[in-house]
Amino acid sequence: MKLNVQDTFNKQLPADPIKENTRRQVEASAFSFVTPRIPSQPEILHTSDDMLNEIGITKEESKSEQFKNIVTGAEVYPNTTPYSMCYAGHQFGNWAGQLGDGRAINLMEIVNNDKRWALQLKGAGETPYSRTADGMAVLRSSIREHLCSEAMYHLGAPTTRSLSLALTGDEVMRDVLYNGNPALEKSAVVCRTAPSFLRFGNFQIFMARQDTKNLKALVDYTIEYFYPHIKGNDKNAYIQFYKEVLDNTLDMIIHWQRVGFVHGVMNTDNMSILGLTIDYGPYGWLEGYDPDWTPNTTDASNKRYRYGNQPSVALWNLVQLGNAIYPLIEETEAMEEILDSFNKGFAKKYHFMMLDKLGIATHKEGDSKLILALQKTLRFIETDMTLFFRKLANIEKDKNEAEAIEKIKEAFYTPSDFQGEVKENWHDWFKQYLNRLQEESNTDEERKEKMNAVNPKYVLRNYMAQLAIDDANKGDYKLIDELYQLLKKPYDEQPENEKWFAKRPDWARNKVGCSMLSCSS
Repeated sequence: MKLNVQDTFNKQLPADPIKENTRRQVEASAFSFVTPRIPSQPEILHTSDDMLNEIGITKEESKSEQFKNIVTGAEVYPNTTPYSMCYAGHQFGNWAGQLGDGRAINLMEIVNNDKRWALQLKGAGETPYSRTADGMAVLRSSIREHLCSEAMYHLGAPTTRSLSLALTGDEVMRDVLYNGNPALEKSAVVCRTAPSFLRFGNFQIFMARQDTKNLKALVDYTIEYFYPHIKGNDKNAYIQFYKEVLDNTLDMIIHWQRVGFVHGVMNTDNMSILGLTIDYGPYGWLEGYDPDWTPNTTDASNKRYRYGNQPSVALWNLVQLGNAIYPLIEETEAMEEILDSFNKGFAKKYHFMMLDKLGIATHKEGDSKLILALQKTLRFIETDMTLFFRKLANIEKDKNEAEAIEKIKEAFYTPSDFQGEVKENWHDWFKQYLNRLQEESNTDEERKEKMNAVNPKYVLRNYMAQLAIDDANKGDYKLIDELYQLLKKPYDEQPENEKWFAKRPDWARNKVGCSMLSCSS
């Protein structure tokens, strides 16, 4: 296995002079050199054929002993120096100080077909940033990250990716719900990939320590390799950089809202400087449409990271990034203007995204009211978001409200509740919607094709991931690949996989791993 490896990050940025994994505060450094923990009996459970191709590894090479050893931490690729990054962040709105890659180890950077990919092991052991933890990851969270990274990519959402999922042969102690009931679980490692894993927190750490020299070095590095069209290294370049990070973050959030994805833990250290979805922990998809829903048990009382609040949190995080790089700009007015563009940009993009989901190709006065009315109506009865929008495409615009409702009724979790005020509200909305469709020139078939291109049929519902986890804990890994293959074509009909186009089953409503998730992994 021969890769085109370039370690630009650890050649251009300040390194921690201490070369050991011992936990500590790390000063004036962007990263620390570390050595991955050697697993006792590594076993690859699944690889992404898409990512193998992206980084230039053949299917045959992926079955080699060397590949297995590298993506599990048992072997370091020749002439590379693994490292973990130093960063800080706000967690649940509170400053947390130094955080860093507590269980993530960057192996190398690969350039293939003019694309740059960083390979990073998640769960490869203790680093200087592990604090009180062991740096390991468990099988359940690793399955969720591996599958969801790839699922999000195929949904069209900006995201980090996953190359492989492997067991280490070891066990770790975890308290799943932080309720005093720890138990041993299988340890696993995900080899995840992205052009870069830099986060808002990487910049915040230098600002917090008033280290402007290294802050500038990091921003200059980021622009050079990931925003190369931005020329120069002066405040005008940094202003443009900030604007583009904001725009990329905004686009990411629009995609989250479009498919009903809830990240669950949008701390500033979980925000990618490239606008990629990063750190798949207590995430989930809206099932019953509820803007106040969050899958994170840690956030159950405050609901800071609920679905409907994700745009606001993204903006709050961007303010923190602005504070971090302000010493390089020192021009408040320009930065405030950039921040002001977020809400305006989100309102506009969200509006047209919703029109796409509704199959409305033209823009007319009153469309905003139609969208707002739908958001309100969806909450009158528990309605599955994915099923609703997918089935909405089957409606014929020359039919009446009752006939239209029949097309989407399977999306209701409790159809028996569809009466009285609930029924009246749905009839009122469909009357507005059908009248609006009559004003469109496209045919029902043309509208359906466009709607099905933005409204996925298949998403990684938590109960689906949990079924794969339950099987994997018994040594059966077939469902991991079945879901992986399913989610590669989320917008296709796939009649052979119709069983996955269904509401969350009743048994999953309150089951741990399906409705309740924690950051413990």
